[in-house]
Amino acid sequence: MQIFGVDIGGSGIKGAPVDLGRGDLAQERHKVLTPQPSTPDAVADGVKEVVEHYGWTGPIGVTFPGVVTNGSTIRTAANVDKAWIDTDARALLGERLGGLPVTVVNDADAAGVAEMHFGAGRDRKGTVLLLTFGTGIGSALFIDGVLVPNSELGHLELGGHDAEKRASSKAKEDGDLTWEHWARRVSKYLAHVEMLFSPELFIIGGGVSRKSGKFLHLIEGIKAEIVPAQLQNNAGIVGAAMRAVETGEA
Repeated sequence: MQIFGVDIGGSGIKGAPVDLGRGDLAQERHKVLTPQPSTPDAVADGVKEVVEHYGWTGPIGVTFPGVVTNGSTIRTAANVDKAWIDTDARALLGERLGGLPVTVVNDADAAGVAEMHFGAGRDRKGTVLLLTFGTGIGSALFIDGVLVPNSELGHLELGGHDAEKRASSKAKEDGDLTWEHWARRVSKYLAHVEMLFSPELFIIGGGVSRKSGKFLHLIEGIKAEIVPAQLQNNAGIVGAAMRAVETGEA
């Protein structure tokens, strides 16, 4: 069974048909840059461009980098235009895509659902936290495999700053930080999250997961097991497609 997944990020919008039997992309993903300013209309046009690249005409799952309530309403927009707040994303995207059924889910939650089913969190019980390091820091919290939605732990205060402003991969790039310097910041962030939630497992996702060999061994002082996401930066696309099925849109 194939369903289309789209992952909206602060820097890029990427998508592809997903083979839900394998938990992997059925075709190579297509990506466009997130428009600046990243208003609802402009981003919806980007999603349309990605979907039309494949001539897709079925159900679609879409991730959003912020809190999504009732499967549609956007409540926060830290890394995209603030005009998204209170937008009915499902209605907007469905209209822009010619009436195709659309499911909208928090981006990190989608990545977490995919990793728990097909990847590094498969068959893991207890408390598991997936953290995506990209333009910001996304989080997906699971208790015995059950998602606690919209945790948004990238916005915890750390040293007087929004944590993602200090420890995201964008913060590493913007500050031209070495892997060692950045890993120290990530260690402090993980220690804070561990103090609050005591997870058995951290799964590190987002684009930086492709380079886990450069930094995971540098993270210190964490009791929980730390592993890279197995689906890497495709987890959001796969999870978006999974959610479209779970919500009955597919």
